[in-house]
Amino acid sequence: MAHRDFEPRHLETLDRDLGRLNALEQAAAYVGRPVAGKGVAVFFVAAAALLAGLLLAGSGHATVIVIASAFGAYMALNIGANDVANNMGPAVGANALTMGGAIAIAAVFESAGALLAGGDVVSTIAKGIIAPSSLGSAEVFVWAMMAALLSSALWVNLATWIGAPVSTTHSVVGGVMGAGIAAAGLGAVSWGKIGAIAASWVISPVLGGLIAAAFLWFIKSQIIYRDDKIAAARRWVPVLVGIMGGTFSAYLSMKGLKHVISIGFGTALAIGAALGLAVWLAMIPVVRRQSRGLENRSKSLKVLFGIPLIVSAALLSFAHGANDVANAIGPLAAIVQATLTGSFDQAFAIPFWVMLIGAFGISFGLFLFGPRLIRVVGSEITKLNPMRAYCVALSAAITVIVASWFGLPVSSTHIAVGGVFGVGFFREWDAERRFRAARHADPERPVVPGEERRRRKLVRRSHVLTIGAAWIVTVPAAAALSAALFWLIRSIA
Repeated sequence: MAHRDFEPRHLETLDRDLGRLNALEQAAAYVGRPVAGKGVAVFFVAAAALLAGLLLAGSGHATVIVIASAFGAYMALNIGANDVANNMGPAVGANALTMGGAIAIAAVFESAGALLAGGDVVSTIAKGIIAPSSLGSAEVFVWAMMAALLSSALWVNLATWIGAPVSTTHSVVGGVMGAGIAAAGLGAVSWGKIGAIAASWVISPVLGGLIAAAFLWFIKSQIIYRDDKIAAARRWVPVLVGIMGGTFSAYLSMKGLKHVISIGFGTALAIGAALGLAVWLAMIPVVRRQSRGLENRSKSLKVLFGIPLIVSAALLSFAHGANDVANAIGPLAAIVQATLTGSFDQAFAIPFWVMLIGAFGISFGLFLFGPRLIRVVGSEITKLNPMRAYCVALSAAITVIVASWFGLPVSSTHIAVGGVFGVGFFREWDAERRFRAARHADPERPVVPGEERRRRKLVRRSHVLTIGAAWIVTVPAAAALSAALFWLIRSIA
């Protein structure tokens, strides 16, 4: 009898002890996760430096290239941690992809874009920011590129730490500008180019936000607010997916594959129109089949946008890998070229081993440190569902095409985040509009107190301020840091 009385108490105590042990293990894993990630990152940077050392052991210039390779690997890690969130955040925030699925897709398509279409020739100075001849010698050029590479990596790392998605392209531009000023004075900088980049701080997010809001307005007015939502979806979802297919076809033809085959703007639009028409026709029976048995409510429509949203995230990642890998390995390739040949004012080929550092660095950075920014973009700015995330993804591709048409320099980061802000602010405006319409139709309806209504903000204002400030500060901050690093490197050398 005593044994039977003792047994439940014994099991209860054992359960509590096991619970404490489990909680301790979870806490240890949570604390150890960042440490493990930093350890893997350090290992990758060391491996990139070792690879450079082994390949160039007999060149007589191995030390400089080894250090530059470590800086390039560090920059690639930070691009993966920060920039890729813009492609995957909306799909994860809309629950179309899990975090693990998003990381896996992004890693594959970012690497594929970097290795297959990442470019084999770049100019010696990123984006034409400074005149190569103003630097005087290959030695000064190498110091400037190392300062630019390290400063931009440090700035993107800081932005990731505070949870602000920033443009890695603008970070590199700022780094090159600061090193150029430190090396050759203010006259070395192409201020017209800097002015165009500064204008893109406003143009990119505003254009992306307006396009995303316009598509969300169309979806709401033509599908969600209709009495028969399913019938409206059968009519318009194939059209919307066709527009997405055509847009991404033109986008990839013009941007993602520009280093593999030269395609003009008009040809890219023709390719996009043809493939968009084909996607529209192919989606008509698919949407009819998917919509069978769906309830006539807004939540039922999510299933129709899930697959297009996943495909768009993959294609954005491919194009991002093809274009932005140069932010990590462009200056590194320039350092390798200048160090080995003494030439620094001509176009040059990017060695394959340098491309590998960029491609794998972006993938490792995304896997190790990307989830935080993915959550910020996907769920912490405003609440996304598949329809809203679709609008963000589509606006990113359309805005790049429109900007290219007008010759405007834009940032994919600013466009994507601007699209998220756009759908969030449109939701606020639309909710207020519907509230006023309901009050006008039924004056006896109870009024929501003004103070309570003011609290109903669908976009988190703190992120607007943090991200906006980070965008404005990126170029001058990277430039100041780069100038300081250039003077430090020159004094050491």
